Amino acid sequence: MAQSIRQQLVISGLGGQGVLFVTRLLAEAAIEKELPVFTSETHGMAQRGGVVLSHLKVGNFASPLIRPFQADGLLLLKSENVARHGFFLKSGGWAVVNAGGDQQAEITAAAIDADHLAQQISNPKAVNLIVLGWALATAERASGKSGSLFCSYKDIQGVLKSRFGHQKKMLEASLKALEAGYGAVSGM
Repeated sequence: MAQSIRQQLVISGLGGQGVLFVTRLLAEAAIEKELPVFTSETHGMAQRGGVVLSHLKVGNFASPLIRPFQADGLLLLKSENVARHGFFLKSGGWAVVNAGGDQQAEITAAAIDADHLAQQISNPKAVNLIVLGWALATAERASGKSGSLFCSYKDIQGVLKSRFGHQKKMLEASLKALEAGYGAVSGM
């Protein structure tokens, strides 16, 4: 049953925002669920502040790259990337964007001001986990519709605990950031 999952996600942001970290967390969650997974980074990794684009495919796929209009979902850590990478989203797909209130109209997105929340929790580098938490919460709310994700909030908590269990401060900060995004959906 779990093997029938097929999901394509694009994660986009700027160098230094943790795009690759979020991609790895999602990939590890897929592996924990014994799902096949492909990841690929295509832009700007080497340049801090440059655009970083990551592709994640969960399920039986032959190649790691996502073609235009094929992504089930977008996680955008920077609102400007809606214009750059919105073309990946398929009709009926979902998007979560760190928009800070300036959501762009090209695609329908669940917007969160992750920069503001990161400042509130005194962790300005936590935007990536806040957006991921928001995506998990909105997917859970959609439960089974086009906005659903292959993994859950608890799955990502488990991955974080596996990665940082021996680094108490890092684990606490990561879980707090994930919770900030996840909990923000209740304020909608």
